[in-house]
Amino acid sequence: MAEERSAGGGGETRTAPLLEKKGAYYVEGCPGCGVERRKAADAGIPYGSLVYIWVVILCTALPISSLFPFLYFMIRDLNVAKRTEDIGFYAGFVGASFMFGRCLTSTAWGIAADRIGRKPVIVFGIFSVVIFNTLFGLSVTYWMAIATRFLLGALNGLLGPIKAYAIEVCRPEHEALALSLVSTAWGIGLIIGPALGGYLALPAEKYPSIFSPDSFFGRFPYFLPCLCTSMFAAVVLVSCIWMPETLHKHKVNENGNQCVEALEAPLIDPKGNAVQSGNVDTKKSLFKNWPLMSSIIIYCVFSFHDMAYTEVFSLWAESDRKYGGLSLSSEDVGQTLAITGASLLVYQLFMYPRINKVLGHVRSSQIAAVLCIPILFAYPYMTYLSEPGLSIVLNIASVIKNNLGVTIITGTFILQNNAVPQDQRGAANGLAMTGMSFFKAVAPAGAGIVFSWAQKRQHAFFFPGDQMVFFLLNIVELLGLVLTFKPFLAVPEQYDRN
Repeated sequence: MAEERSAGGGGETRTAPLLEKKGAYYVEGCPGCGVERRKAADAGIPYGSLVYIWVVILCTALPISSLFPFLYFMIRDLNVAKRTEDIGFYAGFVGASFMFGRCLTSTAWGIAADRIGRKPVIVFGIFSVVIFNTLFGLSVTYWMAIATRFLLGALNGLLGPIKAYAIEVCRPEHEALALSLVSTAWGIGLIIGPALGGYLALPAEKYPSIFSPDSFFGRFPYFLPCLCTSMFAAVVLVSCIWMPETLHKHKVNENGNQCVEALEAPLIDPKGNAVQSGNVDTKKSLFKNWPLMSSIIIYCVFSFHDMAYTEVFSLWAESDRKYGGLSLSSEDVGQTLAITGASLLVYQLFMYPRINKVLGHVRSSQIAAVLCIPILFAYPYMTYLSEPGLSIVLNIASVIKNNLGVTIITGTFILQNNAVPQDQRGAANGLAMTGMSFFKAVAPAGAGIVFSWAQKRQHAFFFPGDQMVFFLLNIVELLGLVLTFKPFLAVPEQYDRN
């Protein structure tokens, strides 16, 4: 129950917006306090909130990844590449435009999430997916494709706030599960998206009995997969009406708990003036918070690697064997990625929490990075395999590689969100998104350029053809691995398990 105190010296009493339960203080009407109260009363896993996290992340990941299987053919059909070897070059810039847009605005969206709440930023981000992902599917020129992807990235600032939300809706013992769901949903979105693109792009060619060449989907052959992801986002947008807010609407101390003195001050001040604490003035700068900054740098390096790998994988698998590729169809690539997505779901829900509990998020990330290197080294040699052995080996390698990659990214999520208090968490995640988006903007463009260059040096002495591409991917992976060790990586003392 709320406490009652006398205002000034008179006999008038008023109900104080301060509730107490088991040593914790809650402000009546504050959405963040409502979430904290629920967490205190229920020690179980908040499955309803985790579902919101899952579907919101899918809304962001699906539009990014659904273009990869058909991007090779889309660039070809737009007639911007004069030679087959140049398709990868132009495809890279379409992939980079989304990340470049997100790079410019992620920090601003994070700051907005700390001021107005997580929910409004998340809702607006989903709305931008519905609009601009649909327009991308209707692109008739190369520059329209780039412009719609750029605007989709610039106006979609929900990834940082949803990571803060994942930490805030869970008790400490469930944080690893919540953040693993973020990376799992992201990874599965990057898998399901290409599968949708692989099966639904060019419907008039693949399903002529359903879609005629003169139909709407025949004239816009890449609209169907975009329409499906936009419809899913629209459903999620409506469901967000019931999504709870987690941001506190009053001053909190640097540990994220309510400051009792600051809350009580306006109740005993007869003029109703709140006594301001010094928390905001003494708030530590994010740029001086080395545990945060070191984890963000590592996150950016591994994100660069993952985006470059995702770009290269589809281009390499679909390119002709005479250029070092596998000559697979978009359906074959989509099937491989769908299998990988199913494995990610099983791994992150049932295996990763146990691995994290035993090894810790830093050590598990280091082991995952070490194991990725020999797998990437083996990719170029798959060209010597024939069916059905090729499909089996490719599926196994893709499953292992993506599970290891998600392990690393989840570890960096935990480090970032544990390095700051709640009132800086949105800005910290926004800053991480800015850095990550810049690296992910450079990654597809750089990967496309390197891929095109590698295909022109099939008979070089040093790592000929696509061997050079995977060698450079391994260099980036090795760099990220080195940075996960001390003294570069600083782990907050209470979370340092190594």
